[in-house]
Amino acid sequence: MRRNDTSGTSAWSPEAFDADSLEHDDRDESADATDISGAERGDDAVVPGRRGGWTADPTTGELQLDERSALRRVAGLSTELTDITEVEYRQLRLERVVLVGVWTEGSAASAEASMAELARLAETAGSEVLEALIQRRDRPDPATYIGSGKADELRAVVLSSGADTVICDGELTPAQLTALEKVVKVKVVDRTALILDIFAQHATSREGKAQVALAQMEYMLPRLRGWGESMSRQAGGRAGSNGGVGLRGPGETKIETDRRRIRERMAKLRREIREMKTARDTKRARRTSSGVPAVAIVGYTNAGKSSLMNALTGSGVLVQDALFATLDPTTRRAQLEDGREVVFTDTVGFVRHLPTQLVEAFRSTLEEVTGADLLLHVVDGSDALPMEQIKAVREVVTDVVRESGNPAPPELLVVNKIDEIDPVELTRLRAMLPQAEFVSVHKDLGIDRLRTRLGEVLGGLDVEVSVLLPYNRGDLLARIHADGRIEHSEHTEQGTRVQAKVPRALAAALSGYAHAGAAGV
Repeated sequence: MRRNDTSGTSAWSPEAFDADSLEHDDRDESADATDISGAERGDDAVVPGRRGGWTADPTTGELQLDERSALRRVAGLSTELTDITEVEYRQLRLERVVLVGVWTEGSAASAEASMAELARLAETAGSEVLEALIQRRDRPDPATYIGSGKADELRAVVLSSGADTVICDGELTPAQLTALEKVVKVKVVDRTALILDIFAQHATSREGKAQVALAQMEYMLPRLRGWGESMSRQAGGRAGSNGGVGLRGPGETKIETDRRRIRERMAKLRREIREMKTARDTKRARRTSSGVPAVAIVGYTNAGKSSLMNALTGSGVLVQDALFATLDPTTRRAQLEDGREVVFTDTVGFVRHLPTQLVEAFRSTLEEVTGADLLLHVVDGSDALPMEQIKAVREVVTDVVRESGNPAPPELLVVNKIDEIDPVELTRLRAMLPQAEFVSVHKDLGIDRLRTRLGEVLGGLDVEVSVLLPYNRGDLLARIHADGRIEHSEHTEQGTRVQAKVPRALAAALSGYAHAGAAGV
């Protein structure tokens, strides 16, 4: 039994539901609730200091993972289409799927890695991957994405495997989607719709749900299709036509009405997201004014960002061996080896060819990286193409920083999962990324060195100040002791003269007390 639709509705077939199967399913779900293995919870799920990865009081992340695991898709649910046009008006129910990709550029290894990532995305959405087809072409076919001959071959694979869904590794145009569905006779989903479905399953906060809903509507708007007589044109102003009295109307079709309602709903969601962005900016400004350095953890999806945050802060945020397991940014405070307090923020993961709808909808969330003092860029070292991961993440970060107009924060690369890397490949990565830190959160390797390195990097970003603080501003002196490093201090009649290195935010707060003739702020 696989993950069910997050909408809470499910369809049952008489063959799949009987007393024996119900009893068996109850036993399985009970086992899931008490005996979740490390593989199911993710290779980084065990946090140091816990017996068997569990505490007497479950963390927030553990509770969220249990709730997510309780919803499973129903096996054996057919989605064979009797009317192709109705596909856009039903929830995605991914089950037994066949993957299709078009290899237009790059090496064979790159094409295979892209298909492997698509398979992981499909499994995260709750489906079972049966077959995968790759076609070598100069460019995707404008009619059916893979060409008429390959489409017929795909139909044969669907029939022989019993698949009910086809997933394409690319964003299909509405025309390509319609034409391919007419040939294969089952629901066709492209990469963008698949990622949107995963985001819809994993969104938990009010802002996250609104952002996902906006992205889904932006994707669906050009793909609405008419179906049946309910979409026929109304009479307009012609009296008596098409049946006479009662059918006079504005001449607007049902599909145009749907589009108008979707646009109105999108406008409302944008207003709500702007309001929530204001609250997020206020919280960010409050953290910035505190003078505590902010570190944003960014990286490719499933690289181990949440696991690393748990290791650095001791928090219990959700960890799962799945793509896009964490969508909502989480902020936690921690203390480094030198006593410096730091605020860590876990952000949404990135992926190659991240849908533009998601980038736009999650822009307020992605802006967490622009206000950070340091970017902790986590890379999955066990991935077949780690350098491609780094490139994909930097492209999105650069785009977000450019939009904000702020200078890009410095970056510290962290290569995770070194316990799963071949020694030869690990040596090659160390040579290619000499400034990176190499860790394994699962094996607790390199974490202490990373803490020390964080202190050194953040210390290098400090500003040297020389200030004269009046005795009634003991709060600022306490912040200098807590967050900075004092090089010289003396008490005078006017106040306490201090020369120290402090974070930029604290330096801004101290600018009004700069001591003339010494190092400026």
